[in-house]
Amino acid sequence: MIRNAGLPDQPARALQPAVLVRHIDHYLPAILIGPGVAIVLAVIAFPMAYSFYLSFTDFSLIGGGQYAFIGLQNYIDLMNDQIFRAAFLRTVIFLAVAINLELLLGLGIAHLMARATRAQAVLRTILMMPMMFAPVLVGFQFKWFFHDQVGLVNNLLNTLFGRDDIVIAWLVEYPLGLFAILVAEIWMSTPFMVIVLLAGLLSLPQEPFEAAEVDGASGWQKFRYITYPLLTPYILIALAVRSLDIARVYDAVRIMTDGGPAHRTELIWTYVFRTAITDNHFALGSAMSYVAVAFSFAFTIHFFRQLLKVREARAR
Repeated sequence: MIRNAGLPDQPARALQPAVLVRHIDHYLPAILIGPGVAIVLAVIAFPMAYSFYLSFTDFSLIGGGQYAFIGLQNYIDLMNDQIFRAAFLRTVIFLAVAINLELLLGLGIAHLMARATRAQAVLRTILMMPMMFAPVLVGFQFKWFFHDQVGLVNNLLNTLFGRDDIVIAWLVEYPLGLFAILVAEIWMSTPFMVIVLLAGLLSLPQEPFEAAEVDGASGWQKFRYITYPLLTPYILIALAVRSLDIARVYDAVRIMTDGGPAHRTELIWTYVFRTAITDNHFALGSAMSYVAVAFSFAFTIHFFRQLLKVREARAR
């Protein structure tokens, strides 16, 4: 009887490992993701939330830790800040010009590389070299290029025109300073546009192009009515990514001109740094940063909406 009484307990004991395995499988994703989520919350989410709160206060780095809630006063002050308005407008213009030039250059170079029959791997490696440089190094490099005394650009102009008195203050005069920064940004970031568009070109189906060739379509007609519509999703993705990058450009401006002279090359993020760190107005700098973030998200959301429209049109 003792042996029979113990029999019902044996199946229950046999099920315990299976139940344990099911519990582990159920909670394993949360266990694996948990440390990463904790790091993100500690490094990104909490600082962002805290800085957002500070943008509604009068917090200052030299205020001794004492600050008060002032509502939207910092944002109102920004609207009355002439330097901020000029930096914001300058950033919009810089973004629009840079992103369109990068798109045109990237599209042209991608078309040429797609037609290359030899050494494509070598060409892609060479093309990606500008992306391997840190933005700080690019800033120093182009600061030397555009130096008014020993710069490569002025020396090249003197050589081309057979003179020795051409001294153009590229980094001082307006709008030459912004032009120099624009050249540096385009040189560094156009390869990204090329890589994305080249991937799109190489993935396009060949049947529409073969049919157009039979119908006698010109190269422009094939690009306008076949290549561009099929390539639009890749273009929009590239524009969305680059709009975020350009809207937060800082390193090259900081190294080449530091926003000067007299704020003539000031962009949003250099002015945020100057206000929050140099002038110790941390709350006002936080408000500026969230205006800049909203501006960046507006561009990104616009491009992704266009991408969804393209996909919906194709689904029909």
